[in-house]
Formats: sequence, C-alpha cells, structure tokens
Amino acid sequence: MSRVFWDTNLFIYLFAGESSLSQRVKELRRAMIDRGDQLLTSTLTLGEVLVKPLERQQTELARKYEEAVAATAVMIPFETKAARIYAALRSDRSLRAPDAIQLACAAAAGVDLLITNDARLQSRRVAGIQFIVPLDRAPI
Repeated sequence: MSRVFWDTNLFIYLFAGESSLSQRVKELRRAMIDRGDQLLTSTLTLGEVLVKPLERQQTELARKYEEAVAATAVMIPFETKAARIYAALRSDRSLRAPDAIQLACAAAAGVDLLITNDARLQSRRVAGIQFIVPLDRAPI
C-alpha cells in the first residue's frame, strides 16, 4: 500500500466531466483502489474545489464535492508540523503560498507519491515526499 497525495487539480479533473484528464484521473483512482493505496489531500484542496460551486451559488453541488472528497481521501490539516515545513519552503519566494501549503501538508503526512499537473512542482525535492510526478506519469 502506498500513500498517494493528490493536488487539487486532480479532484477538479475528476469532478469536471469527461475530458481526457478526467478519464486519466478515474483510471488512476481505480488502480489505486485495486492496489489498496491510500489517497490523501489537504484541507486546502477541499477549499479550492468548493470555490466555483459556491461562486455560482450551487450549494448542493458544493455539498456533493465536499462529501466526495471526505469519503475518498484522508484530508491533511495545516497544523504545526506542516506550518514549519511551509515556512522553510516559502523561503524560496518563487513558490506560491498555496503550492507550498500543499507540499507542506503532503510532507508532514509522509507520503510516497504526490501527483500534480502543476509543472512548477514536479521538479521539487521535499523531505517527506518520496516522489512528485505529473498526472501523465502517475502509475496506473
């Protein structure tokens, strides 16, 4: 069993419909379930996926998204350990705050793999995260 952290963009692809990225995320999730992998994300992810539905006053859709994330992933909170990692990561000012929060939460949880489609994160090395890979190279 691997501990796999999904960046926000994977959940957005999953919820967005029938694009090729959406299909890839569905295949990845099926493979993770078959292997017994544990899916993790941060509470920031939940906040980010709720923005559009709430902006459009689609409260029922927001509720469904919240339930789906909570039912499928362990949500890592931004607590003291993550805050310390975040501070060290943000010393590199080229890293945006939301990205640093995602990396810090994943590192604090000690994940095997972080999957993102954000090219800026894919070359990062962060203690506590064994590998950071793009969606198209995620093991299915």
